[in-house]
Amino acid sequence: MATTLNETLLLAVPLAPLAGSLIAGLFGKTVGRAGAHTVTILGVAIAFVLSCITFFDVMNGASFNATVYEWMSVGGLKFEVGFLVDSLTALMMIIVTFVSLMVHIYTIGYMAEEEGYQRFFSYIALFTFSMLMLVMSNNFLQLFFGWEAVGLVSYLLIGFYFKRESAIYANMKAFLVNRVGDFGFLLGIGLLLAYGGSLNYNDVFAKGNEIAALTFPGTSWNLLTVSCICLFVGAMGKSAQFPLHVWLPDSMEGPTPISALIHAATMVTAGIFMVARMSPLFELSDAALSFIVVIGAITALFMGFLGIVQHDIKRVVAYSTLSQLGYMTVALGVSAYPVAMFHLMTHAFFKALLFLGAGSVIIGMHHDQDMRNMGGLRKYMPITWITSLIGSLALIGTPFFSGFYSKDSIIDAVKASHLPGSGIAYFAVVASVFVTALYSFRMYFLVFHGEERFRGPKHPESPMGIEAAEAAHGGHGHGHGHDDHHAHVPHESPWVIWVPLVLLAIPSVIAGAYAIQPLLFGDFFAHGVAFQKVIFIGENHPALAEMGEEFHGWAAMAAHAFSGLPVWLALAGVIVAWFFYMKRPDLPAVVSRTFSPVYKLLTNAYYLDKINEVVFARGAVAIGRGLWKEGDVVVIDGVVNGSAKFIGWFASVIRFLQSGYIYHYAFAMIIGMLGLLTLFVTLGGK
Repeated sequence: MATTLNETLLLAVPLAPLAGSLIAGLFGKTVGRAGAHTVTILGVAIAFVLSCITFFDVMNGASFNATVYEWMSVGGLKFEVGFLVDSLTALMMIIVTFVSLMVHIYTIGYMAEEEGYQRFFSYIALFTFSMLMLVMSNNFLQLFFGWEAVGLVSYLLIGFYFKRESAIYANMKAFLVNRVGDFGFLLGIGLLLAYGGSLNYNDVFAKGNEIAALTFPGTSWNLLTVSCICLFVGAMGKSAQFPLHVWLPDSMEGPTPISALIHAATMVTAGIFMVARMSPLFELSDAALSFIVVIGAITALFMGFLGIVQHDIKRVVAYSTLSQLGYMTVALGVSAYPVAMFHLMTHAFFKALLFLGAGSVIIGMHHDQDMRNMGGLRKYMPITWITSLIGSLALIGTPFFSGFYSKDSIIDAVKASHLPGSGIAYFAVVASVFVTALYSFRMYFLVFHGEERFRGPKHPESPMGIEAAEAAHGGHGHGHGHDDHHAHVPHESPWVIWVPLVLLAIPSVIAGAYAIQPLLFGDFFAHGVAFQKVIFIGENHPALAEMGEEFHGWAAMAAHAFSGLPVWLALAGVIVAWFFYMKRPDLPAVVSRTFSPVYKLLTNAYYLDKINEVVFARGAVAIGRGLWKEGDVVVIDGVVNGSAKFIGWFASVIRFLQSGYIYHYAFAMIIGMLGLLTLFVTLGGK
């Protein structure tokens, strides 16, 4: 078995989706709709197959860490394109390409009647290329390229319906909030470059202890702590951690396949992957790890609360994503990096399943996204129903489902941690179990069980929904006539939509049991190039090592769970949801009126958008106005234009000396000579 992976094969992984994207984007009219989805799906399928081959080669001991192309050299600093492929990268490659492939196939049915069909496929293939370049990079330059490319393409995807004002607002919001995080990310890279002397991961990791011994200039702060927190600020933006999470719910303005692609396995997990990749640096700073733990705990619990009050089916799943990203972040903070990656993997499957299931429901409901207008869809959409139930059971951590193994492992890791802030985090992740079950099965019961509310008039407070509005204006009707009586009866989606649901449901059930032993307690992450195994077995922070002593197999873990608190909290959440939305559907309104201040706080998402608008947006306007008045008016108009006016005045005086008479010029020369002689004599005398 070769110990080095084939460079050509690795290059083909990101370039295949890129080729599909370019063909669909540049020659979309020539190849047509069928050609566009064929070339992009083929490109992503090739990337997935090659990723699987790479994965198995890595498991057999192969690896790759080398420069593919040297772009520029400045002094001793090199700007390169290079790949680092080890077990961490190989895992991400499979997740990204598999979920992307499912989304591509699903999109054929979902976007069937859309304008911009070829453009959409070009975007999602380009998104896949960008994410692969990010996860395969072996240096900070390429990492930042992939990081920004993912952000740019997400901007295009969220604003796909660019004729709609709300979509433009949403993609601009996502772009600006991510720029805030990326500013911190760039500062972190700059600090590591300045004191590590290289952009290559290996070189910087090798100098980690040297950097950790330094202080930030002019302060007593540890330089490595500042660098790691700056890097994590980038992760806060990309992975939507509090308070930089505000872009993600609004990104639901994009079509549903984008919600699955961005919020399941790709863009929002880039920050989680980055922190895991940078673990040799984060391990050297307990302060940075504590910061990560606290931010993750806040996100996990408080974003879950917001999911309880949402009526838009996609927004419920979006806030669920925020909460689960908080779980992953907490795991990173307690040095349980394999656990974070494990939950990233299982979450990718069941969250993509839930998003695509929500899209199937939206199609069946003729683009009405309000759950108050649904109910009883189980018998009309049986495949969507059963796959959505599987996704919900995995999400809440039901024993033997994939989400159980990863979520329970995070809770155990936090419990075993001794890091400052881990106590707060333990309360947050345990309480979030109940909250997750409550909002997940609130959605499930409202959509698939109970009264068939779609037969009557729409809920009086219900907007038509993001995509319903488009359908009403002929935007994308998917061929459903809105005046036809039968068009209002829900129906199962076509096979190109339900097949990806089934394929995602399978790993949502079995992936956790299959992967927990090798990922967490085996030698999976021993196949590493740029990080040390001791980091993952817990020599510095013992949480994962303590968990390993108590692990006796996936079946025993699931059986033992019934003696612990999380499973019963999840069951309690399901029961409360059933009682409130099936048995006594009048109670939610009573509770919201009784606790109206809390309900108002939650429906306004803690007023963070208002705070951002008043403090930051108006502050930026005030700064801009100040720069205009002081900079433009005073400096430019006053100094620059003032100097121009002075020159004009001086010229107007001097021009009187330009008479055209020779004797005037001779007289001026004589006067000048006398003046110079007088000056020289005077100075010489002194």
